[in-house]
Amino acid sequence: MTSVRQWTSVGLVILLAAFAAGDAHAWGDTGHEIICEIAFQELTPQARTQVRQLLQEDPDFRLFSKACTWPDHPRKRAGEHFVNLPRAATGLGDDPCPVDAPCVVTAIEADLALLSQADAPAPDRLAALKFLGHWVGDVHQPLHVSFKDDRGGNAVLEQGPCDNDLHAVWDTCIIERRLGRDVRHIAGEFLARVTEAERADWTGTGVKAWANESFAITTAATVRYCVRTETGCWYEEDNEILDLDEEKKVVTVDEAYMDAHLPIISQRLTQAGIRLGHLLNRALGGE
Repeated sequence: MTSVRQWTSVGLVILLAAFAAGDAHAWGDTGHEIICEIAFQELTPQARTQVRQLLQEDPDFRLFSKACTWPDHPRKRAGEHFVNLPRAATGLGDDPCPVDAPCVVTAIEADLALLSQADAPAPDRLAALKFLGHWVGDVHQPLHVSFKDDRGGNAVLEQGPCDNDLHAVWDTCIIERRLGRDVRHIAGEFLARVTEAERADWTGTGVKAWANESFAITTAATVRYCVRTETGCWYEEDNEILDLDEEKKVVTVDEAYMDAHLPIISQRLTQAGIRLGHLLNRALGGE
């Protein structure tokens, strides 16, 4: 099995609210477009035809890769873009949304079921197609499987060339600084490196497993999102949970940090695209 490692006061309250995970765009548009371009290339002829037919009724999008950004502009179903876990959690268990429901795990299941209904109204299936493409991207963005009190890293400040918060570093900064914005070129390069063994491995697991892969990355020491203790992964070594009246911590994201985590981000984008393509082929009768 190929692992992630192998791919190698009132003012303060308002400020913290601005960093809410519900307002963060997983992967940014570029990341979502890369994922959905990979997925589109994975489609069988039958599934690809159905995607194109559904998009013919869309007033804004003709390309599936672009349509996958729709749930972020403006934000739709805000609580379903992520899944929060307790600080003591080691991963996602039987409850798909252990802190707040619904979440991204149940969103994938719901929209996959709707898209699979051939007799459902076309506008509903079109919305499900766009949501599903977005959700699969979201669950593969590591910091969208994280903790509620720091809003998935939105309340972890960052110093360095990204000049933002840790969530945005993973959403956009590393992708655009290291990969660029040529979506088709990037997707083509990623697809060319996927082996049949990896494709079978990645599509042989379910949504909870994908979330747990993200959580393992999120809580890794190198990410600097949380600090592993005997009772969980804390906000800081001496502070389990970030409170509204506390000063947010600052982590340094330098060129070495971006270089070290680029292989992980590249793998997550690729896995999301391959898995999304597999789901669409199932839903649209291509398998």
